[in-house]
Amino acid sequence: MAGISDLPFRSLNRRFGCEFAFVEMINARSLGYRGRKTQQMLSCAEKDRPLGIQLLAGENKWLARALDIVEEYDFDLLDFNAACPARKVIRRGEGAGLLKEPRKLYSLLKLMVNASSRPVSVKLRTGWDEHSLNCADAARYAEDAGVSAVFIHGRTKEQGYGGSVDYGAIAGVKRAVSVPVIASGDVLSPESAVKMFRETGCDGILVARGALGNPWIFRRIYRRLSGGREEKWPSTDEICSVMKEHFDACVDFYGEKNGVVIFRKFFAWYTKGMRHVRALREKACHVRSREEMYLLIAGILAPENER
Repeated sequence: MAGISDLPFRSLNRRFGCEFAFVEMINARSLGYRGRKTQQMLSCAEKDRPLGIQLLAGENKWLARALDIVEEYDFDLLDFNAACPARKVIRRGEGAGLLKEPRKLYSLLKLMVNASSRPVSVKLRTGWDEHSLNCADAARYAEDAGVSAVFIHGRTKEQGYGGSVDYGAIAGVKRAVSVPVIASGDVLSPESAVKMFRETGCDGILVARGALGNPWIFRRIYRRLSGGREEKWPSTDEICSVMKEHFDACVDFYGEKNGVVIFRKFFAWYTKGMRHVRALREKACHVRSREEMYLLIAGILAPENER
């Protein structure tokens, strides 16, 4: 959720039932230089708890420096990313690239466990590709290193975010380790959340893309899992109200110029599936001021749009 799970996004989703959240993925090298933007990504608020910090690293020296710095921040869990499939990340020997080097992954995790005053977890994928599904072995290495939990996305590095989730591989990780296993991948609805629990036996689920323009997903999943009455999809009025709340939070946090630009992508996600908004979505890509964005959000209500 790089570029997405900032403080405004997390704060909004907390209000709708998100109980645990992570800051955006932090590059250990960037954190080591104490860059302003990187430190801004670590911003949190009193109600933004419990909170996890996820680090991306491929070298012990940069990870060690980053660990010294994050100890200055108030958080509850330290996560290590061995799942990111981005090409530039893989080229540096980070993210999902570490699935090819389980001993190196063990070394980095052992360093984190020994240096951190908080519990440590790891985020994995099922493997590099369909011919190297080594997530169970990687999870065992992680458990041996001392991690307190394993997050597992049910796709390979080569799949990226396409193709089908491998529920069997996630179930294999659950059988392989004794620490809690939190499953990820295509949790986009209450039905998919139920399927994830049923097919994998996981201890918890991770909602990522399912929350894009849809903070209601957390409340709907809880109701479904608890056997409660299914919640109706929010009205267009409610969607617009939440959009405005999210947009105002972005502007307050980043300033008008940057806040408007950052919110553009969220406008597209909130209006996904609505009718008669194509022209508004195109205009949103070029909005530069708070008033312009207000007008576009108000314009959604001009003809009644439905998902």
